Amino acid sequence: MAASMGTARAIENDKKSRKASKETRQQQLIEATIDSLAKRGYAETTLANVADGAGLSRGIVNFHFESKENLLIATLQSMADEYANHWNAALSKAAADPASKIWALVAADFDRRICTKRKLAAWCAFWGEAKSRPTYQALCGARDLKYQETFENLCAEMKAEAGYDYDPEAASLALCATLEGLWFRLMMNDGLSRETAHAAAIANLVALFPKHIEPGGPKPR
Repeated sequence: MAASMGTARAIENDKKSRKASKETRQQQLIEATIDSLAKRGYAETTLANVADGAGLSRGIVNFHFESKENLLIATLQSMADEYANHWNAALSKAAADPASKIWALVAADFDRRICTKRKLAAWCAFWGEAKSRPTYQALCGARDLKYQETFENLCAEMKAEAGYDYDPEAASLALCATLEGLWFRLMMNDGLSRETAHAAAIANLVALFPKHIEPGGPKPR
């Protein structure tokens, strides 16, 4: 009995090890794909240069993803999941008031774990293809909608508290567009720093919510 239980555990551990190895290899290839997109762009990224960048054989890429399109979809999915998990975590850690939550959301967009030149360049490569690729739109559409709705709800809460003269939907759209525009400027590498971009986003918050937010953070309520 003891021997059979030991064998079962060994088989289970082997399965877990193989699964972990598979996930590790896939993540290596996804990271190499992000590097290639940042360096070469969408059209010039190939399975061969992704394999070389990951230090793996080209057969490994084919084994895990079978095609360039599958690899790119997995990369976009991974990036979208990382971004969604990041801003949701920031939101959950913020204080309960809407000003603290919107402050945390904006700060999350310029966190060095998310806001890097290689990731911004990869996002831009996908944005350039999204119009003609419904799969890419579908992968990010629901998450973008949830993100926008979160901003809209916070704008509505602050309007109710302070009587601001804006439409919450329009205000949230403007805020999200500002964040996207600052990301694009950072990706263009025109001398704008992550810190300066974050400061510009904060100035926008102060202008829109002067009764709730000041340059140093949310005002005491």
